[in-house]
Amino acid sequence: MKTIKKAIALSLGLVMMGGTASFAQSLADAKKAIDAEQYQKATSMLKTLVASQAKDGDNYFSLGNVYLLTDEIDSARAVFTSGTTADPKNALNFVGLGHADLMANNATSAKTNFDKALQLGTKDYQTYLQIGKAYLGQKTPDYAAALPNLQKADELDSKDKDPETFLALADYWAMQVKNTEAYPLYLRALDINPALYRANVQIGRMYKMAFAFPEADTELKKAVAGDPNYGPAYRELAENDMQWSRADAKNAEAKRASALVNMRKYLDLTDKSFDSRLRYAQFLVFADDFATLEKEVATLNSPDPNNPKTFVVIRMRGYSAIENKNFPQGLQYMNELFARKQDASRILGSDYLYLGKALQGTGNDSLAVINITKAVELDSTKAEELAVIAKKYYTDKKYGKAAEVYKKVIGLNSKNPAMGQNIFYLGIASYVAANGKDRALLVQADSAFSKLTVLSPETEAALLYRARINKYIDAIDNPETQKGLAIPFYQKFIDLVTVTKPEKAAANAKNLVETYNYLGFFVSGTDKEKAKEYFGKTLAIDPANTYAADNLKQLSAPPAPAKKAPIKK
Repeated sequence: MKTIKKAIALSLGLVMMGGTASFAQSLADAKKAIDAEQYQKATSMLKTLVASQAKDGDNYFSLGNVYLLTDEIDSARAVFTSGTTADPKNALNFVGLGHADLMANNATSAKTNFDKALQLGTKDYQTYLQIGKAYLGQKTPDYAAALPNLQKADELDSKDKDPETFLALADYWAMQVKNTEAYPLYLRALDINPALYRANVQIGRMYKMAFAFPEADTELKKAVAGDPNYGPAYRELAENDMQWSRADAKNAEAKRASALVNMRKYLDLTDKSFDSRLRYAQFLVFADDFATLEKEVATLNSPDPNNPKTFVVIRMRGYSAIENKNFPQGLQYMNELFARKQDASRILGSDYLYLGKALQGTGNDSLAVINITKAVELDSTKAEELAVIAKKYYTDKKYGKAAEVYKKVIGLNSKNPAMGQNIFYLGIASYVAANGKDRALLVQADSAFSKLTVLSPETEAALLYRARINKYIDAIDNPETQKGLAIPFYQKFIDLVTVTKPEKAAANAKNLVETYNYLGFFVSGTDKEKAKEYFGKTLAIDPANTYAADNLKQLSAPPAPAKKAPIKK
């Protein structure tokens, strides 16, 4: 969907032609309303003009352009078609039809309509100017097709009296982030018409995109100083403040507050139409102000329920309800969103994420996992949202389910910054769920801790758990005579906390006791002196340890004398 934000990046530059003085002023007022993004007001004015001056094609072209700006392509096409009938020699309505075709992804029909326009207005720079802007004003701008038309408009406008030509050329470069080329063209437009505040706004946007927030603020305030009622300047000030707040921690709160105030001014100055309110609501999402958003979208209704923007409103209703912990209401909205079959192609990964959050909030963890998994499959950066459910299972001591979900988290985003933590919990959950008996889970746990030792070689817990896990695997595989699979890991654990990082020894006293006792037991049958050494180390840490004391006593006891053979009588 072509957003209003993108639409305002292009100037309209509508032609003011013919008629009486009062009519020209009325058309100028309508264009001023359009430039100020007062689309509802402009539509009303232009409908009156179409009715009162039905033979002037410019009225239809202006009205059709308003419809294009608000994504009402069918309405725009109907108005442009009426314009070609009412004023057959006016080229601009054929340009409008071509623009509507481009927005409907029909480049062939657009070219046909543009050719018709050029047959009528081949010497009129406005025809080329509007064709060029039509190529820019679509979801994916066609820069190659736009430039020759804009250059031809500049050539034909030889008197350099229309700043809109320079504004459109500047937009052409700015949209490609070629600010060096765009900047002087915006200045030329302002030289011709210092009250062309759209140019100030566009320069401010360029500074903002370059993270030059103070410079952007200065330029945007020039527009506000020139016209305190120019809404687009407040919108850009709001967006500049919001980005500035994220780059300046010291003043973040003040900038965020300023951003919300300016965005509210934008809404108040743009006739509070559905599209203006939608823009404000989308900004509230960006500002993470879900409390205000929930109130705003509760009464935000599209004039046409089948309008694609209704889908966006329902989405924001669901998101805000869920963010505000109103899970049953949020679930209702998300189910409504997914039920709109005509918008199925517009479903985002975040939609599955919020549906999953709503399901989790209403106690349906299993379905939550399914939907958040889909979200992560579409956007791997959402992996930690799935980890939240895994952690909940873990906290609820549902270790088997926790292990399943952690495995999904790791598999879906191996580059997650929280990977080490997720691997650790996968290992623990698998280990506990195995209960010393499920070999597959034990192997899964061992694999997890093995990966953790690669990520963080000095994590003593990973070595300790590998030792414990392998002790159980050894018992399962070799119930009669164990092979000591745990020994290498216990020995690495000892080296780590007593040699490499001796400062960790005190915190691991209990774990060292476990380690020395196991090693002492395992070698007691083959190396009594080594076994005595291990048990002695245990008692040095824990003098009251009866297991070590009993084994050490037994190993130190003299061998019992051999019994004499019985004498045969």
